[in-house]
Amino acid sequence: MANQHSEKPVLTKAWRDDINRALEVLNSGGLILYPTDTIWGIGCDATNPAAVERVFALKQRSDSKALISLVDSDAKVQFYVRDVPAVAWDVIDYATRPLTIIYDGARNLAPNLLAADGSAALRITQEPFSHELCFRFRRAIVSTSANVSGEPAPQCFDDIADEIKNGVDYVCTSRRNEHGPAKASSILKIGTGGIVDIIRR
Repeated sequence: MANQHSEKPVLTKAWRDDINRALEVLNSGGLILYPTDTIWGIGCDATNPAAVERVFALKQRSDSKALISLVDSDAKVQFYVRDVPAVAWDVIDYATRPLTIIYDGARNLAPNLLAADGSAALRITQEPFSHELCFRFRRAIVSTSANVSGEPAPQCFDDIADEIKNGVDYVCTSRRNEHGPAKASSILKIGTGGIVDIIRR
């Protein structure tokens, strides 16, 4: 299985305060704008259908297009996927950059977060801020690019449109000064029987 963090990351007081505020918003069903292991993302509780619907509305995106969610561990993947193919753990272990996997048989997530075939896209984040946020929240967190659908994904915080910043309930303060360029994750679909399809390199 994927490597686990042997030690929790050391976070500054500013990061801890930022995470605590983000958690308050997530727990109340709100939307956050936050740094991830790839690009800045719009986030919400991935188990809350109303919050997920707000994300689709903010992005002006059809809810027929599934969204990616972040988790902090192998155990969380197993909680949200009925039967994780063995090959998934091998792929995760050998990945050299952030990797999102689309799994069949998703469960315990908001129904409007799933694709029409019942699959869901999950990524185990190793980046300290988003990892700690997922660990503390104890549920999957939606992570979709911080842009209106059809517009370019932001390479850094300064690239995010005011429309997006003003449309969430909390904008995280951490990592705003980084200027990338950031890259989106690779995406694989691993179906029943361990068949692997490359969706995005």
